[in-house]
Amino acid sequence: MKNWFTEARFGMFIHWGLYAIPARGEWVRSREKMPVEDYEQFFHNFNPTDYDPKAWAKAAKKAGMKYAVMTTKHHDGFCLFDSVFTDYKSTATQAKRDLIKEYVEAFRAEGIKIGFYYSIIDWHHPNYPAYGDRHHPMRDNEDYKDWDHDFDKYLTYMHGQVEELCTIYGQIDLLWFDFSYDDMTGEKWKATELVRMIRKYWPDILINNRLEVNRSDQSTLHLGNPSEYAGDFVSPEQIIPPSGVLNKKGQPIPWEACITMNNNWGYHATDKNFKSSDMLIRKLVECVSKGGNMLLNIGPDAKGNIPPESAKILDEIGKWMEKNSESIHNCGNANMEKPEYGRITKNGNTLYYHITENQVGAIPLVGLKHEDVKRVWNVATGAEVKISDAWYLHDHTEMVFITLGDSPILPDLVDTVIGVEL
Repeated sequence: MKNWFTEARFGMFIHWGLYAIPARGEWVRSREKMPVEDYEQFFHNFNPTDYDPKAWAKAAKKAGMKYAVMTTKHHDGFCLFDSVFTDYKSTATQAKRDLIKEYVEAFRAEGIKIGFYYSIIDWHHPNYPAYGDRHHPMRDNEDYKDWDHDFDKYLTYMHGQVEELCTIYGQIDLLWFDFSYDDMTGEKWKATELVRMIRKYWPDILINNRLEVNRSDQSTLHLGNPSEYAGDFVSPEQIIPPSGVLNKKGQPIPWEACITMNNNWGYHATDKNFKSSDMLIRKLVECVSKGGNMLLNIGPDAKGNIPPESAKILDEIGKWMEKNSESIHNCGNANMEKPEYGRITKNGNTLYYHITENQVGAIPLVGLKHEDVKRVWNVATGAEVKISDAWYLHDHTEMVFITLGDSPILPDLVDTVIGVEL
């Protein structure tokens, strides 16, 4: 695993495509069993006049995100890049632009690592199985029952597009494939051949685990004998693993929790069930404390705007990260008992105690003895924090306690971070 990924810890996921126009989420075609003819209107109407990836990149950087992953093609088959293999792409719409090229240039200019999401399934391609498939919009349509398709032709198309993504835009840092299911796993995708082709161009590129499986506990990474296409990290979705991610030998596996801000990946006009920035900050800390990353999604609207709720959340996360990012970036699992009041992250010989719950009296630095501690400070302000010797601690001399002042209320109710140099 390359260091940049486990050092970054926080990234931006971007789900965007034709599905932003019906504005009912990225699975709208499948859920509503929508024929391609009905979906075609969105192709003809796609014209994101407000698309400004420079603004997206600045928002990501301000939020403390170190890498981004953007959908180049989702399950509906529509490409945001200028692929020579299809006319079902952004350059053939009113947009007349390679939207991925602009994304790469904008995020690279901000020093953010570049990731591409690519769906290995495709509901638009004529040689992708439709009738009887678990997810295809036409899975129950009798007209497709005897459809003559050649899956090898689809694989040639899919491999060709991945090769384009590896060769058109310069260095790519991460490829995020989505997704395997049922018998559509591994070599069904000619996965070994695909991965060898990718690494021929970019030997150090990171690849997620979804060419092989869609469940982390079934991957050969988890079993401890990774296949050539097992990937470099696992990608739990909409959950933070209770104990991080370990293989059968108890060894940590790099992982990244991909999380939505509301309940949809793609833009959904009526889904206002947004998580608060306070919650997402604490969940980011939880990921890092368990040795993982968080990939936090935005779903821009049809014109290319980040929804105002998402923009506000990013801004609020950024304000906290501006003062406390050293407890996130380059940090990981401290392998210590979790305090009742929060969590602990670690970088080298520095521990970061994340305190999210007000305490009565002095605050215990769980797991430490007095001789362990060289220096204690408030990360947000840099101010020295005193080790307490209050009279009521005399029965607990084996443990280090600190005091943050006379107020019983934490300086930052979201997460007050205390640094401890060992």
